[in-house]
Amino acid sequence: MHDSPVDIPRIMIAALRGGSGKTIISIGVIAALSQQRKVVAPFKKGPDYIDAGWLAVAANRPCYNLDHFLADPAEVCRSFISHADPSNIDLAVIEGNRGLFDGLDVEGTTSTASLAKLLNAPVILCLDCTKSTRTMAAVVLGCLHFDPSVNIEGVILNRVAGSRHERILRTSIEKHCGVRVIGAIPKLDQQDFPERHMGLIPTPEHALVGHSIKIAAETVSRHVDLDAVLQIATAAAAQPIACPKKGSCRPVSIDAKQPRIGVVKDSAFQFYYPDNLEALETAGAELIYVSPLSDRQLPDVDALYIGGGFPETHAAKLSDNLAFRKAIKSAADGGMPIYAECGGLMYLGETLVLDAPYPMAGILPITFGFSKKPQGHGYTVITVDAENPYYPVGTQLRGHEFHYSQVLDWKGGTQDMVFSMQKGRGVVNKRDGICYKNVLATYTHVHSLGTPQWAEALVRIARDCRNKKPGS
Repeated sequence: MHDSPVDIPRIMIAALRGGSGKTIISIGVIAALSQQRKVVAPFKKGPDYIDAGWLAVAANRPCYNLDHFLADPAEVCRSFISHADPSNIDLAVIEGNRGLFDGLDVEGTTSTASLAKLLNAPVILCLDCTKSTRTMAAVVLGCLHFDPSVNIEGVILNRVAGSRHERILRTSIEKHCGVRVIGAIPKLDQQDFPERHMGLIPTPEHALVGHSIKIAAETVSRHVDLDAVLQIATAAAAQPIACPKKGSCRPVSIDAKQPRIGVVKDSAFQFYYPDNLEALETAGAELIYVSPLSDRQLPDVDALYIGGGFPETHAAKLSDNLAFRKAIKSAADGGMPIYAECGGLMYLGETLVLDAPYPMAGILPITFGFSKKPQGHGYTVITVDAENPYYPVGTQLRGHEFHYSQVLDWKGGTQDMVFSMQKGRGVVNKRDGICYKNVLATYTHVHSLGTPQWAEALVRIARDCRNKKPGS
């Protein structure tokens, strides 16, 4: 980690609200610059997995989430610096989330704007110009005056109706706001970027990922001044980033008996923060990837990590793989550590009810169905109030939940859940964290930057499990 200011070419791509097209523009900018042989480090503000997955494919490298609600701002800043080392990249592109100034409080402490200020990153503002002209100048001027410390360096007009529409918008904004309009993009075909669950379809489920990214790159190359983007990013390198002060990280003890942690990763379970996987390796684990869609048995692993995803789109195939369901239940009954989030929680239950009931792993006494509306969406704040293998009682956790699934039948009791929800919905009755032996399953996703004890605990328990095996 760097203790002194670091110079990194960088831009933040933001918008006035969600659904303005900033993700598609960010994908296009990253892909177009990559085609120019620029090495782009992609980042996503907030906890979103889907957008981050698309940005990663566009850049052909991992996309890291920057979330200063889930983690201390100092850790977020240091994560950005470590993954945007200017000796290895040409520039960093950070996609914001929601509106530029939208946060959890009136001060906007967790907003895209506050992250831009933390990272001293210039903002390129994407405007949805549908059925609007000169009013957009007033909107941009309002953003400039709302918080003058946010450095808005350029504007990209999106969903422009034609040349006359563009001319009025461009002239109005540049005259009244003094900000460059560096691009004007017509409306894109929704078939190239279909949406589901309030965001883009996850890349593993999109059959034409390469085609979609190619279309975005071509569109941005044609309609955005990429030289201007590079100029803005390069100029930002002269404004160094100084991380807020924070105490040093706790050392992690690693012994020679390296535990093997199975990561359930395929098109059904795809939501993993790169930081979380790296934290498990840093804590001493070897990661072994496994799929309940294609594998019949568990490999030789000492623990399992099952992330989120969309098991409902693969319910029949998951249910049909009886051998794997039996293997994972036998492992759980035998005391194997299993940490599951959201989609993983659903898979560990008894049944997933869609058009028909689909038996799942049967480890937890719970049945899930689905709603057309989100049943949990947003940040969570949790207090650990009961004994479990992973977190000491009294620990406070910050996380994120996003799911359309709903509990149809819960046969357990209050004593089977170890989390009390101060913010968020949880499983039932403002409780979450179903615990069974060494299994802990929760709707809440945690991020290792804000919850470092998570990786340490999972690796420690996995190591204990390995050491108890015959012949160890």
